[in-house]
Amino acid sequence: MKRLLDALRRRLGDRTTLAERMDFARALAEAGDHEGALAIWQPLAQAGVARAQNNIGACFIHGRGVPADPGLALRWLTLAAEGGDRVGQRNLATLHFEGLGVERDYATAAGWFRCAAEAGDGEAQDMLSFMLLDGEMLPQEPVEARRWAEAAAIKGYAGAATRLGTVLYNALGCERDAPGAVRWWRQASSAGDGDASAMLGAALHLGQGTPADQDEAYCELTLAERRGSLLASRFLPSVRDRLTPKAAQEAERRAEERFAEGRLTADARPAQAQVSQEMA
Repeated sequence: MKRLLDALRRRLGDRTTLAERMDFARALAEAGDHEGALAIWQPLAQAGVARAQNNIGACFIHGRGVPADPGLALRWLTLAAEGGDRVGQRNLATLHFEGLGVERDYATAAGWFRCAAEAGDGEAQDMLSFMLLDGEMLPQEPVEARRWAEAAAIKGYAGAATRLGTVLYNALGCERDAPGAVRWWRQASSAGDGDASAMLGAALHLGQGTPADQDEAYCELTLAERRGSLLASRFLPSVRDRLTPKAAQEAERRAEERFAEGRLTADARPAQAQVSQEMA
């Protein structure tokens, strides 16, 4: 250990500020040297640096540089969350949500997601809106669900944009706004969300919130099915029957081109609870 610390001191050189040390540790971790990063984070975490505490907790969850230990992860992430680190708060919420190192507790998870959401964390905002709209994990709160879905959608989280469209279309805690729903579904579909493509396709088929357009409806529904959405199958046959074989083939070609453009970015994926080692 002494040899490792001596080597790190030489590599750190005159990097003496907290930001410089955290940047260097991040570079080590990104290069796969988690043991080196941990050697830097450890004294910082013991001195109360909340982001360093979060990063150590994440290492214990993922088994990076140390054996995986959910119990130790819980201890470090609790310190980080209580120290005000938004990523630590989101990660601690994830442990309670998944039951990692602690008994599953959706109410406690929602409380920590809320702390991180109020600090501006998009992933936490997305997860909190999901939990508040679900109605099974917690009592349904559509007004709050809409608030946090919109906050996350503005940041580019496609699952949140899809959820917001559903809230607006179904008048959940608000007046019905079909055109507003279509706008959010378009954004989410463009970002790669399959359910958004399905909902947009249905709206185009029915002329709800947007002029009816069977060609575009079939393109969106075909794209939704390619992206794995289970919502498209209800509408695909009836829309296909309204098109000529040539028009259907052209819509399928456009859908395949869009599908081939790429997969979901991290921000576009549906709400999911996972421990992040988001370093700063």
